[in-house]
Amino acid sequence: MPMDFGVEEFGAGKTKTVSMQFINIAHPEQIVNFSQATLIGLGKGQGLFFPQKLAPLDNIRGLLEMDFIHRSSVILQTLVGDAMTPGQLQGCVARAFDFPIELRPVSGQVFALELFHGPSLAFKDFGARFMAQCLATFRKNQHTTILTATSGDTGAAVAKAFYRQPGVDVVVLYPHGKVTPLQEKLFCTLGENIRTIAIEDDFDACQRLVKQSFDDPFLVSSLGLNSANSINVARLLAQVCYYFEALARLPAGTRPVFSVPSGNFGNVTAGLLATAIGLPMKRMIAATNRNDTVPRFLSSGKWEPRTTVSTLTNAMDISLPNNFPRVLELERRHGLPLKELLTSFSVSDAATMDAIRTLDASGYVADPHSALAWNGLTDRLEEQETGVFLCTAHPAKFVSTLETALNRSVPLPAELEEVVDKQVLSTRMPSDFTQLKRFLLA
Repeated sequence: MPMDFGVEEFGAGKTKTVSMQFINIAHPEQIVNFSQATLIGLGKGQGLFFPQKLAPLDNIRGLLEMDFIHRSSVILQTLVGDAMTPGQLQGCVARAFDFPIELRPVSGQVFALELFHGPSLAFKDFGARFMAQCLATFRKNQHTTILTATSGDTGAAVAKAFYRQPGVDVVVLYPHGKVTPLQEKLFCTLGENIRTIAIEDDFDACQRLVKQSFDDPFLVSSLGLNSANSINVARLLAQVCYYFEALARLPAGTRPVFSVPSGNFGNVTAGLLATAIGLPMKRMIAATNRNDTVPRFLSSGKWEPRTTVSTLTNAMDISLPNNFPRVLELERRHGLPLKELLTSFSVSDAATMDAIRTLDASGYVADPHSALAWNGLTDRLEEQETGVFLCTAHPAKFVSTLETALNRSVPLPAELEEVVDKQVLSTRMPSDFTQLKRFLLA
């Protein structure tokens, strides 16, 4: 049943909450609430948790008139149900989303949604910080080990979200030599409760090791294992909120076309989930690099992952996008018309470099992932349509690529200046589960 929340009603803690259940997509007999899904992370048989039912939001116009924190609290209450009180949830949201979002005009009816103004300079801060707040609420002093894989930006967001949090250890796996030096410095120089492992393989291998760990009952019980990848539904749900913020900043009545740089497809899933509960989006473009499993699948209907290749957009060097089963679940369980809403295209490194230069000439500096999303949007935006491309990382995190493309120096923000000379504390390890298990238990 649609729910109508007002700012005053929510602020007074009087919002009605309903029971929301999350189903394991791979094993539908496993049904949990939001707190259980957050604490478990990955379900039976490596299954992903996803809402069993979705309640569409009522009074979207009134919702868009709220400030970001109040609106996000209302949206998330609809999704998490009575697993959290309105007061608990609004507190988590306020502490997690304590940095700005910017929507900047770029040209004509094209806008950049900047999601990189958090502590790790990437959009992953929204999900990681919200999940950290949820875990702090649900854990009840139990020790937790966060095991997560990163292709570049997740590692820093998770590390900074849980750094020095009592009772939490973090282990981050990343592909050795396949993240930028500045990305690596942001999460591999912290120490204390943050341990990092450079796996001598690609991101898909890192992700596979994480899943193997969750299939080991002894590891899970001994370490209180959890994951902060978008495997964890708490991270995913947080990302729904900034799509509504983009719409709130556009002229009333706008039905935007969103273009999303896509690797693991969590960001795309969140945007489609936002649409399923009432966001008036016209359509979504999932822009990938040469790792084009999804564009080929949408074209042929055949799921044929290939060997992952390295590109300029390293955070998207993923051939087995972990969240795509959730995309399909939105159609299968919740009736979202994917053929009308979702298209996906591959963008080459050469086109990405051209996009960086073209954007710079128009006065906008974008990192390679954001430039790739702009390319995917502007090549396909129709007349009279409004386009929004998601800017997922601060351009300076990819300073070498930008300086090569633009033939000039790119200044570093304070967050990167602070770590540029610090020592990387990572352990090197082959892609071997036995060695990883020994490391975790030690």
